Amino acid sequence: DAAALHARFADVAVAVGPPAPRESYLDPGRIIAAAKKMGAGAIHPGYGFLSENAKFAAAVEAEEGLVWVGPPSGAIAAMGDKIASKALARAAGMSVVPGGISAVESVEAAKEAAEQVGYPVMVKAAAGGGGKGMR
Repeated sequence: DAAALHARFADVAVAVGPPAPRESYLDPGRIIAAAKKMGAGAIHPGYGFLSENAKFAAAVEAEEGLVWVGPPSGAIAAMGDKIASKALARAAGMSVVPGGISAVESVEAAKEAAEQVGYPVMVKAAAGGGGKGMR
């Protein structure tokens, strides 16, 4: 990324590890170490990589001298679980899409739920992101 446009226009760019994301951008310890090395007072997660990682947010929140600029780690954890987030939204009186608030454990249970809700239906993984679980 050293030659990338965003790095060239930045006031300061810090290498956080080797090119493999797992060894750099996806390693919370490397991100926190880079922030502390540069004397940063806060970490904004941006988009992707660790932006929806509740453990990363919690690690930054716990780190002395650093402020997490984003949703609290508890909110990230709650929103990362589609079943828990739907129950939380219902409890807050918010409108939610029709459907159950528990995992569907079998094909028969899925068919019953679909009949109750009405077709068409969308089946989505309870965890994960990016729409990859939609079928």
